[in-house]
Amino acid sequence: MNLNLAIDFNQLKLLITQCGIEEKTDIIQMLEKDTFPLRFDRFLNKIKTDDLTIEKITAEVETAREQRYNAKR
Repeated sequence: MNLNLAIDFNQLKLLITQCGIEEKTDIIQMLEKDTFPLRFDRFLNKIKTDDLTIEKITAEVETAREQRYNAKR
């Protein structure tokens, strides 16, 4: 069964204000995940470099985490 509901943006905002904190947190996480590529591309354009990629950032973060983990041992 497929259902569709048409609401405008203000109605959506009103519905969200009626949600509990758990639901709002879920909505935030969903939106952050959904918009991450766009936000990351905007960030890259803002700093104007082609040398920075998500893969390089992830590798650097993993290196830092490993160093912190090893320092705690």
